[in-house]
Amino acid sequence: MSLSPLTFVGISKFSADLQTILNRAQQIASFPLQSLQNDRTDLIQKKTLTMTLQSLAGELSNSLQKMADTGDAKGIQGTSSRPSAVSINSVSGSTAANYTISDITSIARAASETSVSGYASSGSTPVSATGHLRLTVGSETHDIFLAPDRNHLSGLRDAINQLGTGVTATIFTTGTGADPNFLSVSSNTTGATTLSLQDDPEGSNTSLLTSVNQGSNAEFKLNGVSVSRPRSLINDVVTGVSFTIAETTSGSDTITLSLSSSRSQLSASLTQFVNAYNNMVDFLDTQIGPSAGLLSGSNLISGMASNLRQLTSFQGSGNIHSLSELGLELDNAGKLSLNQEKLTGLNDAQLSSAFEFLGSAPHGLGSMVQQFRSFSDPVTGLVKTELDQFGITENRLKSQISTLTERIQQQQAALQSRLQFADTLLASLESQQSMLNAQLESLNLTLYGRKNS
Repeated sequence: MSLSPLTFVGISKFSADLQTILNRAQQIASFPLQSLQNDRTDLIQKKTLTMTLQSLAGELSNSLQKMADTGDAKGIQGTSSRPSAVSINSVSGSTAANYTISDITSIARAASETSVSGYASSGSTPVSATGHLRLTVGSETHDIFLAPDRNHLSGLRDAINQLGTGVTATIFTTGTGADPNFLSVSSNTTGATTLSLQDDPEGSNTSLLTSVNQGSNAEFKLNGVSVSRPRSLINDVVTGVSFTIAETTSGSDTITLSLSSSRSQLSASLTQFVNAYNNMVDFLDTQIGPSAGLLSGSNLISGMASNLRQLTSFQGSGNIHSLSELGLELDNAGKLSLNQEKLTGLNDAQLSSAFEFLGSAPHGLGSMVQQFRSFSDPVTGLVKTELDQFGITENRLKSQISTLTERIQQQQAALQSRLQFADTLLASLESQQSMLNAQLESLNLTLYGRKNS
């Protein structure tokens, strides 16, 4: 909120001077208001900078958590010797191992059957001789009774779908022949099951559906042990590994699932950490030193700088003691870089120790995640607390600015009114003086026959 300039409209020859007085009074009155407005502008900029700090702290804590997760899982990555047949979806285990899958005789499919015969009309041709039908899904049976006006394909379809038995009925039309309309009933889930529909089950017991696709389980052997599951996604056979059976095998074909520590996962998590760390350093550099920004001296800045120092000087208790042994190098500007050659040069024993160093165990680097999360947490974090205080201060400043603006406007209006009154008096005096001068001139002419020179 700002003050609008006041324009003084006068009628005396001193109106310009009165306008100057009014402008000067307004300028003097605006000094404390401008100070408050400057304080609010600075506060808004501090809020923006603080939210940037919160975001960067969140990125850094997330990168640390990813490194900790990679360390805890030993960077285990799964590969399949034939991904088209068996693909690995996820690996959460931390133990290297090899598994052999063979004799994939079937993959999981949903049961899906079609009516044995077609019907001339889906809305009028009767489908049941008695109106009584029985649907069997797995081990459950459901009796269906169709009223005469619903004894047709559409009525049967709706009745099946309303049962909520885990199957879906639809009607499809071939478009040719005298009876082009067919009923299709499909299971909503994969796996071998019984799916049938009988007409007049207590009498002729006629099958209305085919029985050529009753669904199938995924059937295979894992390390020579037979496994059968009603779905192709297998996540309860090998602990910490989820894979999908997509093709069958023949003869002695085997597929190998290999779980091993991956240097690429270690490299990826370290690279993400380096980027997040350097982004934070860049930000802190703008708030520290002779050209520091508005957060200079903030406890948040000094606290984060202290955390970064602890992070780069962290000492592990295993064979890998520091980040530098993983190939992370600190330059004179305080920035990190990853020496890929040094990381690649780690032998298997050192690689195992590297994962332990990064893990979340009490002595792993992951133990520092909480220190950075204490800054970035959107509910309980230190930055959130600071932002809340900024909000309180901004509301106070807005209230003070509004109150002061209103007060100044009232004072200016009163001053303008007084000056207007003074101008009117001055104009009146000027008019009286002009009249007096005219009378004197007239008197001189009358008495002396001349004007005053």
